[in-house]
Amino acid sequence: MNTRSIHEPIIRMINIEKHFGSVIALAGVSVDVYPGECHCLLGDNGAGKSTFIKTMSGVHKPTAGEIIFEGKPMHFDDPRDAISAGIATVHQHLAMIPLMSVSRNFFMGNEPLKKIGPLKFFDHDLANQVTMEEMRRMGINLRGPDQAVGTLSGGERQTVAIARAVHFGAKVLILDEPTSALGVRQTANVLATIDKVRKQDIAVVFITHNVRHALAVGDRFTVLNRGQTLGTAQRGQITPEELQDMMAGGQELVALEDSLGGTI
Repeated sequence: MNTRSIHEPIIRMINIEKHFGSVIALAGVSVDVYPGECHCLLGDNGAGKSTFIKTMSGVHKPTAGEIIFEGKPMHFDDPRDAISAGIATVHQHLAMIPLMSVSRNFFMGNEPLKKIGPLKFFDHDLANQVTMEEMRRMGINLRGPDQAVGTLSGGERQTVAIARAVHFGAKVLILDEPTSALGVRQTANVLATIDKVRKQDIAVVFITHNVRHALAVGDRFTVLNRGQTLGTAQRGQITPEELQDMMAGGQELVALEDSLGGTI
């Protein structure tokens, strides 16, 4: 486990509940995330992962529970509040324009400007320089900053989004299934990028349903099932088989095996 995690959590989600009418999406979930740590949030479809991270990132307000960020209670009115505080989310479906250059996508919404007389213009030179430097730091060598995003692989696009979030001050980086649609080599590149981010003392919340990907970079693992936490374990405290069983339903799986008179 990363030794930095002996510090205080940067964010604490305490007994978080989220109700949508009569539907209980989260039923008291607690998770601590530490700086310099990759905390993997695992669970099958419908486990509550998406609702939980939307609550962490300000999209949803919790019905009950408390969010403590950098030691202070936080009440996010919308995602912009969370982003301003330093909580950034990279979604599986990236908000990028394929026909635009990497540097334009990198600075979308945060364009550097230069003044020429009374007018302000997009500072291409600065944007290009920063983009190339940040991508190189993440292990991606672009042909040039004007390369269209649409020509990049899926893993490289994920890295652009991650590098952008880090550059603009992310303290907590939420990655929503970043490897789910990638091949082996591109997955390895994204996992290597996660490791680079973690080493910058940034907290990473890695949402996935792939145990192998989680174990490759995770320091701590929390399993959600039907809106509840089945447990949190540190690296070395749980085997891949145990983690997979927890995701598959744990005791429910054992009961099903018994009822079928064998092993599934």
